[in-house]
Amino acid sequence: MNRDTICAIATPTGGAISIIRISGPKALSIVASVCRKNFINKKRFLSSITDQDGIVIDEAIISVFYGPYSYTGEDSAEINCHGSRYIAQRIIDLLIEKGCRMALPGEYTQRAFINGKLDLSQAEAVADLIASTNKATHQMAMSQLRGHFSSELTQLRDQLLHLTSLMELELDFSEHEDLEFANRNDLLNLAHKIEKKINQLATSFRTGQALKEGIPVAIVGKTNVGKSTLLNRLLHEERAIVSDIHGTTRDTIEDTIDIHGIQFRFIDTAGFRQTTDTIEQIGIERTLATIEKARIVLWLYDKSPTEEEIADMANRCQGRILIPVRNKIDLGNAFPYTEISSHPTINISAKQGQGIENLEEAIYKSADIPDFTENDVIITNARHYEALIHASANLKRVVQGIENSLSSDIIAEDLRLVLHDLGEITGGTITSQETLNNIFKNFCVGK
Repeated sequence: MNRDTICAIATPTGGAISIIRISGPKALSIVASVCRKNFINKKRFLSSITDQDGIVIDEAIISVFYGPYSYTGEDSAEINCHGSRYIAQRIIDLLIEKGCRMALPGEYTQRAFINGKLDLSQAEAVADLIASTNKATHQMAMSQLRGHFSSELTQLRDQLLHLTSLMELELDFSEHEDLEFANRNDLLNLAHKIEKKINQLATSFRTGQALKEGIPVAIVGKTNVGKSTLLNRLLHEERAIVSDIHGTTRDTIEDTIDIHGIQFRFIDTAGFRQTTDTIEQIGIERTLATIEKARIVLWLYDKSPTEEEIADMANRCQGRILIPVRNKIDLGNAFPYTEISSHPTINISAKQGQGIENLEEAIYKSADIPDFTENDVIITNARHYEALIHASANLKRVVQGIENSLSSDIIAEDLRLVLHDLGEITGGTITSQETLNNIFKNFCVGK
C-alpha cells in the first residue's frame, strides 16, 4: 500500500478554499509536474496549476512536507485551491492522470500509524477529535492524541516486561529449582499495583462513554404536564409538538444540549396514563424502556403526586438519579411539599422560562462528572475497554499464580497475555490487516 501515491480532497465542498492532500513516494514529483513554479527547497509558495495542455486551472498555494517530517511520515503536499467543486475535481483528475490514486477513508492516518508517526490509540483519537462537539469530548480526544493514554500504557508495559524478564530468566535456569531471581512478595506488590491502574482506566470507560455519546436524561410524567414544552425550552427551539390534547407525544423525541461543556441527551417521552389507544400504549412502553437506559430522570408534574405514585417512580428509577420537577408555577398551583427523592424539587415554569437555569444547574451537578483536564486519561473507546478488561482478567491470574506458588512458566505465560492485551490498544501486537481496516474505515476520506 505504501508504494502508492495517494490524493484526496480534505475539505467539505462549498467553502471558500479546498485543500487537496497528496502523499507517497512520488508526491513531490507529481505536484511539481502540475505546477508552473519550481519548488526545490521551498515549503510554501504560490503557483499556477496547469493541465496537460498547459491551460491554467487555478492559482493555488502549495505546501510541501518532506518525509519523515510530515503527518504520514512520507513526502507529502497540500494544494490550497479555490473552493469550486469543478476546480477541485479538475485538479484531482489531473493528479490521477499523473500517477496518484484516490485515497481510501482514513488512509493518511493509517499511513501515519504504519510509519510510526502515531500509535493506534492516537490514530483513533484523530477521528474522535474530528467528531468532538463540546469541551469535554475535545479534551478527551486531545489527551489521547497527545499520547497521555499511550504514556500510561507504556509505563504499565515496562513494569510488566520487568516481571516477565525475571520470570523468563528463572526458566533459563530451571534445572536449579531453588534459584529465584524475583522476590515473590515484590512481584505480588507490583502485580497488584498494575492491576489497580488497569482497573482504574477501565472504570473510567463509563464516564468516557457518557461524555462522548451524551449523558441520557429522560423527561417523564403524566400527559399534559409540559414535558414537550420543557424540552423545547431546554433546546431553545420548537423541537416537540405542544398541545393541550392528552397523548400528543406518542414516541420518544431526542436531542442534545451543552451544559457547562458537557453534552446531555434529552429524551421527551410519552406521558403516563390509562389508555386504550394501541399506538399511545406502545409509546408508554417505550417511556419505561427509556427510563431503564437513562442516567438522570426528570419527573415532571403539575399536581402533588400521591404516595403511591412516588413509590412507583422511586421503584422504576432505582440506580438512576431522580430529579422531581414541579412545573407551571406561573399558574400559582401551590401544594404541600412532599419529599420525593434525595434530590430537592426544582420549581419551574417551562412555558415562561422560570427556574430553567436552576434546573440545568441541578442536571449538571447530578451527572457528577469529575473535573478533568487534557492531561487526564479517560477511556472512550470500546475496543480499548475490552482490551483492558482482558488484561485485568489475565493479570488476576498472575496474582493468583504468585499467591498459590505456581511455577514460573505458568505465571510468565499469563504475563505475556497481559502484554498482548495492552499492546493491542496501541497497535504494538496487531498484525491483522482486517483489524486495521475495520478501525480506519469510518474515517473521512482525506484524513
